[in-house]
Amino acid sequence: MELDDFKSAWQALDARLERHERLQLDLLRERRMDQARRNLRPLHIGLLFQALLGLGLVVLGVACWKRNLDVPGLLASGIALHAFGVLNIAFAGILTGLAAGMDLAGPVLGIQKRLRLLLRVQTLNSNLCGAPWWILWVVVVIGVAGLAPGPHAGPTPAWIWISLGIGVAGTLATWAWAAHAARNPDSLHARIDDGTGGIRRNLQLLDDLERFERE
Repeated sequence: MELDDFKSAWQALDARLERHERLQLDLLRERRMDQARRNLRPLHIGLLFQALLGLGLVVLGVACWKRNLDVPGLLASGIALHAFGVLNIAFAGILTGLAAGMDLAGPVLGIQKRLRLLLRVQTLNSNLCGAPWWILWVVVVIGVAGLAPGPHAGPTPAWIWISLGIGVAGTLATWAWAAHAARNPDSLHARIDDGTGGIRRNLQLLDDLERFERE
């Protein structure tokens, strides 16, 4: 009977320790998921502003090209602003859908896959909708000028060509920098804020949680 009592007590203690470990793991996971939600808030806010910016660019672009159908330079600028605005809205919508549809209560592996997809799309968004602002600010100025009353015919000012040349060089340099950072994620080159900081922190959180669960 004493041996049976000892076995029962040992089994009860083992079950209690197992419940305690499970409770600690659940609490850790809950804290990690709360932190993960906070890490994604800047991304959600940034995407909201991106969508609003895209809407403004569409409005400006349409107004510009509609008023200047007979002025090739202003027509092209208006169409470029219109298209770039649509691109910004599209990426903002896609990324918001990916982030909002993430089930943080699901399996860690599934969350990691969604975060890596989110990271790839946000990196693409940064390169296609962020880097071109080296050039787009000039196009915005041209688009606003195209709304002014009166004739717009005449030679393009030299400062526009110079600014566009600098903008093209800056865009290409930014893309080259981003490509180098992708190959060397731990280098100084990877410290450019491309909106992926919160996603990367979440991946690190989940890696830590996965290691804890394995141990």
